[in-house]
Amino acid sequence: MSQATSNQPEKLKRDRVRSILPDIYLGRWPTGRLNSITDVPGVLVHTQSIEPDGDVHTGVTTILPRRNWHEYSSFAGVFRFNGCGEMTGAHWLNETGLLSSPIVITATSSVGEGYRGVTEYVYRHHRRPDGEVDLFLLPVVAETYDGFLSDPARFAVTPNHVMQGIENATADAVPEGNTGGGTGMICHRFKGGTGSSSRIVQGFNSDGQTVDYAVGVLVQANYGAAETLSIGGVPVGRILKQEGKLASDNAKVEPRKDGSIIIIVATDAPLIPIQLQRLATRATVGLAKVGGYGNNSSGDIFLAFSTANTIPSGDVSMQSSGPTTDYTPTERTVRMSDNDTLNGIFEAVGDATEEAIYNAMFMAETMTGFRGRHVPALNLEDVKRIFRGRQP
Repeated sequence: MSQATSNQPEKLKRDRVRSILPDIYLGRWPTGRLNSITDVPGVLVHTQSIEPDGDVHTGVTTILPRRNWHEYSSFAGVFRFNGCGEMTGAHWLNETGLLSSPIVITATSSVGEGYRGVTEYVYRHHRRPDGEVDLFLLPVVAETYDGFLSDPARFAVTPNHVMQGIENATADAVPEGNTGGGTGMICHRFKGGTGSSSRIVQGFNSDGQTVDYAVGVLVQANYGAAETLSIGGVPVGRILKQEGKLASDNAKVEPRKDGSIIIIVATDAPLIPIQLQRLATRATVGLAKVGGYGNNSSGDIFLAFSTANTIPSGDVSMQSSGPTTDYTPTERTVRMSDNDTLNGIFEAVGDATEEAIYNAMFMAETMTGFRGRHVPALNLEDVKRIFRGRQP
């Protein structure tokens, strides 16, 4: 499935951006141990590529905000940078500020299977003895379009793949590049896909003790023009164009639309929904640094959640709530951060988003897919050469 790039033979092994460009500046905050969204305690991820033959290159990425997501919800917020895309469950999330579902990221043609997979998992594993399901659930399923490299009419993703993702999600570093929902994606007209990164920001808890807060980002990158690609402040795409290295040997290389990006931000900092909406908005900073403009045909939808508060999931029947009913307002104690202290977290989101996109592109491999369409990986030798003499 992978071939040499169309421009010149590749000498460098595919690797993350910090390994290829050790001098790149990616912000003031240190990374977590894995430099992955799973550096946020409790967050679990699973990626599965589905490639039965040369015409199908698709997959599923599953994120669990916590292992017991079906018992406890997380505060969350959503930001829509451009709306030519889908994230199911976003209306209810905006209404309540609560994430009560795994987050599934897949291809446009597989949103229904993602929704069915989460719902079926709940009905298989979380029913009462009498067969009822009390958990109120609107699954969160987001998509980007992989129909240029993968035949969407094959409907290769099934609800079983989604259920396997929920069962097998781990705290390991997220596999990157042509993996999970990002398997068949394209970024800045080079091979794109899944990428992740994290930052650690020191703060203080309510007792005045220092504490390290983790901020993690996962992207499914499938957007952008080649000429606008910037890496660490260096206009790599424009330089490649000047060098005549953006032309392809395949006349069918150009997708019909600009594409999309889904960005998921996780943190263990104690934030309430409106603060998490602000965090989701800051992912735009990282996207812009790489060269994303939120073009008209791009679905750029970002979700941020915090694991700091554990909110008991809603009971549809209200049978277990004792004297409390939906007509009796009931106090609940939650933790939040001071708005005046959030700049470090804001920066961490922008920086980790930028790096996650680089990791998606640097780890992605050249692909020839549906109808022989060919998309080269970003040539890392070219990037290293260009960056060496022009870094800020």
